Amino acid sequence: MFQTLDVTRMAQALARHAAARQDLAAANVANADTPGYRARDLAGFDRVWSRPGLDLRQTRPGHLAAAQPAAARPQTLDLPAGPNGNTVSLETEMVRAAEIRQQHDLALAVYSSVRDILRAARGRA
Repeated sequence: MFQTLDVTRMAQALARHAAARQDLAAANVANADTPGYRARDLAGFDRVWSRPGLDLRQTRPGHLAAAQPAAARPQTLDLPAGPNGNTVSLETEMVRAAEIRQQHDLALAVYSSVRDILRAARGRA
């Protein structure tokens, strides 16, 4: 009778994706002085998210980007290496952390909005 709405499922997935990216950013910062360490990150949520049963197809040029495989594994970033072979930039990681926080905040805002709409529909606002 009660099913999870697609929008809440997507918001939960976005929050989990942001948490996984935050873990990688923290590992990058922790290894900022490790010789030869390569900075890692996940592909963007738009490339990772896929809804089962949703068959998107391109109906006109420019409508959808070419189908790309979901990349949920951490990827080594192609950044210039320092003298010790390390590719971690603390400035880049700070910017990435701010972007990740925005993704997480968006997921929470969507989830909260859906919750409020459902409460209002049930008459429990």
